[in-house]
Amino acid sequence: MKKAILGILLGVTLVPAVWSQQDAQYTQYMFNTLSVNPAYAGSRGQLSFAGLYRSQWAGLEGAPETLTFNIHSPIRNSRLGYGISLVNDNIGSGVVQETYLDLALSYTIDVSETAKMSFGVKLGGNLLNLDFTKLRNFDNEVVVQDNIDNSFSPNFGVGFYYHTDRFYAGVSAPNLLETEYFDNNGEDANSPNFLAAERVNFYFITGYVFDLNSEFKFKPALLTKVVGGAPLQLDLSANFLYNDRFSFGAAYRWDASVSALAGFQLNEQIMLGVAYDRETTELGAQQFNDGSFEVFLRVELLKRFQRTVPHVSFNEH
Repeated sequence: MKKAILGILLGVTLVPAVWSQQDAQYTQYMFNTLSVNPAYAGSRGQLSFAGLYRSQWAGLEGAPETLTFNIHSPIRNSRLGYGISLVNDNIGSGVVQETYLDLALSYTIDVSETAKMSFGVKLGGNLLNLDFTKLRNFDNEVVVQDNIDNSFSPNFGVGFYYHTDRFYAGVSAPNLLETEYFDNNGEDANSPNFLAAERVNFYFITGYVFDLNSEFKFKPALLTKVVGGAPLQLDLSANFLYNDRFSFGAAYRWDASVSALAGFQLNEQIMLGVAYDRETTELGAQQFNDGSFEVFLRVELLKRFQRTVPHVSFNEH
């Protein structure tokens, strides 16, 4: 059953039809904003490193794994910020591997004494590897298909990010170019057999921080993702912060999963976060599916630059 379901997940790459591929998803998206919005670069006002690891559907052999790393900072004595984002997706224990490397640049203007608007652009691309020799059909026969080896596709994206010390909102399209991967097996070049198609993903993010009392803060947040050929993704989260150190809360991905989140600010420079998802679909009821896990680590090294507005007082936008 495990191999059959994984085969279904991968099988969409083997049929002669267009597969609309989505960007990687995260439960702790509020800690990984740079990967979806280049305008976020430098908004934390200091040199910030962040890494996130996600294991999807633990217990299912070959289930998706995602590793992300990013670094961003404002440029001293200017309105500019820069960032580097690296994302690696691995599905089927090496059957599908996709790596994204992007450079982001932002420019910030003053909207008021406490509010700023940032504009961002992103340049980069992705490498796709697809190894059909590791796949077998239901008769346990090796799939005969030419592999895709280190296929590079350039891309660029844009984003807008409005932020104060309590509220933020952003819209973005991190990958504007649509790339199609195909193999016609020697047939008419005008009739290719499409394996996968990158589609433009549009994002909207927002959140607000409320002071409940001297010890507790409350932050609801929302992420919406729209992509052609796939269902609307709507992520709602609600987190509490205690004594500016410990955060905890829950999240709901519309018609997909429920999640628990927790984070701890070890000191002024280091934060650690974890999350656990449980599918609300039929897949979540399967015996082999132990849910999805995320681990997040952020390290910040420099003092805040004066030109950057104080960030939302909840460890992260």
